[in-house]
Amino acid sequence: MTKVSIIGSGNVAQHLIQAFQLNSQIELVQVFARNKKSVAHLLDSDAITSDYSQLQVADVYIIAVSDDAIAEVSSQLPFENQLVVHTSGTADLDTLHEKNRKGVFYPLQTFSKNKAVDFKTIPLCLEAENKTDLQLLKTIAHSISNAIYEINSEQRKALHVSAVFVNNFVNHLYQIGNEICEDNQIPFDILKPLIQETANKIVTLSPKQAQTGPAKRNDLKTIAAHEQFLTDDNQATIYKLLTQSIQNNGKKL
Repeated sequence: MTKVSIIGSGNVAQHLIQAFQLNSQIELVQVFARNKKSVAHLLDSDAITSDYSQLQVADVYIIAVSDDAIAEVSSQLPFENQLVVHTSGTADLDTLHEKNRKGVFYPLQTFSKNKAVDFKTIPLCLEAENKTDLQLLKTIAHSISNAIYEINSEQRKALHVSAVFVNNFVNHLYQIGNEICEDNQIPFDILKPLIQETANKIVTLSPKQAQTGPAKRNDLKTIAAHEQFLTDDNQATIYKLLTQSIQNNGKKL
């Protein structure tokens, strides 16, 4: 059985804790949390520590903290030549302190507290300095997910930027759509079947093939009417920028 310890107590850490707890191939040895109460609902108190010196022996230590804290946290680990990985989509492998063997265990998903996810469907992007450590990470990853990828640091940066476009930016557009609906006494629920169908289409079509709407059709009359309707400067600016991008077929503006 592979022994894993998690360092961190945020969204990613909590979802990993739950995934490993449900797995008979993994022994979740310990969780490090500065605030023990943050994970007390998930673990017995004796499996939680806030003291680096109390970290027990494990096969891999997964640092699941904010990007800015990875270097500091990895430097405080009281051991050497152990496999230590982070879960960041953007941080380099070298962000980890050189006293330990380095790796990446990046789950490509959006995580929210109290929102369950099916880890079997979540892509896990792996990187390590040597083949032995990479194989160990693959073993751990395969125990909780069916989607495993070897992704180097540069590829991971590109992947994370892509994820921001398709997830964070798209969700912000949902928020704008919701605001427009609320301002005009329209229930946002009326748009949810459209949102779902749009997401479903790219399972079988490329995003370029799935593109529809006035910008795609170059329907200048409708575009002008929309721009006139949008009195909020931020909404109008975003509408114009995205319209221009679609009209240019995704080329740089």
